[in-house]
Amino acid sequence: MSRIARILVRRLAGIVPVAVIVVGGTFLLLEAAPGDAVDAYLASTGGDRALVEELRRAWGLDAGPLARLWLYISALAHLDLGWSVAFSRPVIEVIGQRIANTLLLMGCSVALAVFVGSLLGVVAGSRPGSAADRALSLGSLALYAVPGFWLGLVLIVVFSVELRWLPGGGFETIASGLTGLARAGDIGRHLALPVAALGSIYLALYLRLMRAGMVEAWRQDFVRAALARGLPRRQIVWKHVARNALLPVITMVGLQAATLLGGSVVVESVFAIPGLGRLAHEAVVQRDTPLLLGVILTGAGLVILANLAVDLLYGWIDPRVGAGAETMA
Repeated sequence: MSRIARILVRRLAGIVPVAVIVVGGTFLLLEAAPGDAVDAYLASTGGDRALVEELRRAWGLDAGPLARLWLYISALAHLDLGWSVAFSRPVIEVIGQRIANTLLLMGCSVALAVFVGSLLGVVAGSRPGSAADRALSLGSLALYAVPGFWLGLVLIVVFSVELRWLPGGGFETIASGLTGLARAGDIGRHLALPVAALGSIYLALYLRLMRAGMVEAWRQDFVRAALARGLPRRQIVWKHVARNALLPVITMVGLQAATLLGGSVVVESVFAIPGLGRLAHEAVVQRDTPLLLGVILTGAGLVILANLAVDLLYGWIDPRVGAGAETMA
């Protein structure tokens, strides 16, 4: 079995206990919270005790917590996430309509943050202590201190209200009838500001990580040996220093997957993007436990897949990853 295949098998084996902990822990935490979907429904419509009992029986809320947990786990075994009380539709259908928007927002934000942040980190770390290094380090620190929602509101005021260059919210123009490249361009214009707001914060983090990794790599013996051999500085920077400094950045991408998903909740609310973030907010407001559980499980699945991809990429870049198990075998 190849080294990458062994990494994949080990990571896949760890998914099952993680899924069990997420399902059980989330369900019990939601059970401990006061109120349910019936309380949220009656708060806006009103009703007597007979209606409360009828709704609880119709929505399956009259059984005990352990009984509902067992029914939920049994349904999950058949890939059934339950029924959304707020939307009166299967949870999997509601999530299926929203997940593509969140994936597109997160994917573009991660690509912007990692690519631009790493590139600027290489510029800063190629000559530590230079004017460019000081300026980029100071700018990244200031950018990282800015709250994401505030940055989003500022971008809306500047580029949507004042300059009128970009839309201030939404995923695409409603009832535009656009198709193909025209629709892709319209979606791109709507996502420009939220991607900038979500990606800029993490861009600063990756810049500082890349810069710190390169500063540390300059002290290593193999870099000193390359300098002593008279190799071109550009070659040393890109082939030796930057490649080794990239490993902590890749690791942070996996660690930041959950944070990015949580940050999308705020950004989607600010820019009125119909994604998983806004869906989670709606589920909380409506006390829709099956929908909220479905959103949390979907988010956990996305984080697991992101970390799995990071582990495989890490093993591909660094030949030492996974070599220990092969030596023991």
